[in-house]
Amino acid sequence: MNSPRLNLRHALSAWLGLRAPGSDSTSTSDKVEWLRAAPFLLLHLGCLAVIWVGASATAVWVAVGLYVVRMLAITGGYHRYFSHRTYQTSRAGQFLLAVIGGASVQRGALWWAAHHRHHHHASDQADDPHSPRQHGFMTSHVGWFLTGRNYRTRTELIPDLMRYPELRFLNRHDGLVPVLLGAALYALGALLANVAPELGTNGWQMFVWGFCISTVVLYHATFTINSLSHVLGHRSFETSDDSRNNSVLALLTLGEGWHNNHHHYPHSVRQGFRWWQYDITYMVIRATALLGLSWKLKPVPTELRRGQDRASGSAAKRH
Repeated sequence: MNSPRLNLRHALSAWLGLRAPGSDSTSTSDKVEWLRAAPFLLLHLGCLAVIWVGASATAVWVAVGLYVVRMLAITGGYHRYFSHRTYQTSRAGQFLLAVIGGASVQRGALWWAAHHRHHHHASDQADDPHSPRQHGFMTSHVGWFLTGRNYRTRTELIPDLMRYPELRFLNRHDGLVPVLLGAALYALGALLANVAPELGTNGWQMFVWGFCISTVVLYHATFTINSLSHVLGHRSFETSDDSRNNSVLALLTLGEGWHNNHHHYPHSVRQGFRWWQYDITYMVIRATALLGLSWKLKPVPTELRRGQDRASGSAAKRH
């Protein structure tokens, strides 16, 4: 049995990037590894500091802006680009997506893409780590990625991405970008406190709002696609899993809530198949294509866009 001191050393090594996350092949437990979960939990506790640092319009707007930018990096980068390769971009663009996605504190792009590809392979089956049907709501929402079994990067599922050393670096040192973001936010708040005191902000306030609160809200909005999008909503397509379309979640996640559409045809850059299914992430990717920053956007097949919803009340009850 490993000693607590050895476990602590391994956890600290992983956080600091001194060894590849999950490289310990014996780490196959389905139990939450609380040492590795500590940063995740501390971010939630950090939100409580708002009681002491207060609020200002400046700090709140920075938090909102960082939520939107980082959500786009998750939806348009980690998900639609790295996981599904639904469009192409330059190597510099790919690196930028990985950096901004890394600022979301949801691990590296390689880890994220590998687990998501596995999710599609085994969606709502026994081997799906975040299926509400198989493991319950809380495990599907937050518990699954805190376990030893799911901590490692499943490199065998992402050979197309593993050939980029810069992506491997960001994945191994996945704490680097978040630390730099947190330090930058504190420095920005401290600077504004001196040069523009009328804004009413400071270093700690900017850190709490821009890093802790914005990140925690981003966490749980993202996680709803694993949990609530397999529980609440309607089914336009008969798929082998429990995926559902949910307009509220689509708004919170900038288009990811059209989850049943996505599971029916995951190869499209667009997840809102109908004209009224708002998909802000697709609109942003489309804008980058017009600017020449991305190309070869994979469309929704014509027959799907012209087809009618096939879900019925009885079908929804069956799922």
